[in-house]
Amino acid sequence: MANDMTQKPRNVLVIGGNRYFGKRLLARLVTAGDHVTVLNRGSSPPPPGTGHLVADRDDEAALEAALGDRTFDVVFDQVCYTPRQAAVARRVFAHRTRRYVMTSTVEVYEYEDSGLPVPEAAIEPGSVAVDLQLPWDDAEFLGAHYGEGKRQAEAVFAAAPGFPYVGVRVAHVLGGADDFTGRVAHYADRLRSGEPIAVPALNHPATYINVDEIADFLFWTAGQDFTGPVNAASHGPLTTEDIVAAIGGGPARYLTVQVGEVSPFSFRRSYGMDNTRAERLGFTFSHTGDWLTDAVAETLKGSN
Repeated sequence: MANDMTQKPRNVLVIGGNRYFGKRLLARLVTAGDHVTVLNRGSSPPPPGTGHLVADRDDEAALEAALGDRTFDVVFDQVCYTPRQAAVARRVFAHRTRRYVMTSTVEVYEYEDSGLPVPEAAIEPGSVAVDLQLPWDDAEFLGAHYGEGKRQAEAVFAAAPGFPYVGVRVAHVLGGADDFTGRVAHYADRLRSGEPIAVPALNHPATYINVDEIADFLFWTAGQDFTGPVNAASHGPLTTEDIVAAIGGGPARYLTVQVGEVSPFSFRRSYGMDNTRAERLGFTFSHTGDWLTDAVAETLKGSN
């Protein structure tokens, strides 16, 4: 994708997100001719063609100091996990950006259990209670409340009068040799060893998106003017069996687990996302059948 040649290059800040689909987003922005700055804690250098600011996004004074008098056309927040982080960002960027795009997650719907694809209205940020006093700085607590942290972060942005935020609720991402999650490798290892794959008694399908497609979607979002939550998911929900079949390599053995941990991409509830809003706004999603086999092959090649 590229900007219209008549369009002035945008001044874009990307907070975190220097790997996986964040890395692909950065590449698209640079290719489009945008002036891109990456803000992180200095743990990794930004890619060529981008500027760099070093600050801890949780430290409001340090963030203000690093930004100085800079303003941006678009801010992408790839690493906002808690309402505290959102509250800092809302204050700091209130007069510094015309558009704020937060990477949210399908996990905001973790309490939904619908046989039909879930629309954005199922979780209205304005109706979500925010509790800044919860132990959001505790890694174990945050890991156990990932969806809740994202829900409350969205709510903080939504409560700010006139703050132009978008919450991109990202489906489960597949593809890429740089997939660092190990979820696809989990299945491949079990297929090779003959170990069983743990699944719930009722194993529901879920929505997914290709790693390149979510980068495309985020890039596209920067040039739009809509606000609020938006679901980002390819067409065609996938089951555990679909993913295992795409990996191949031998017959799969499944172990039904009534209580306890199950394999990744196995779900006790159904909460596939409805992508109608995004498509009505002008983005066309692919179908998982178009890319699933190639995506898992690419990931497994990278993990070897």
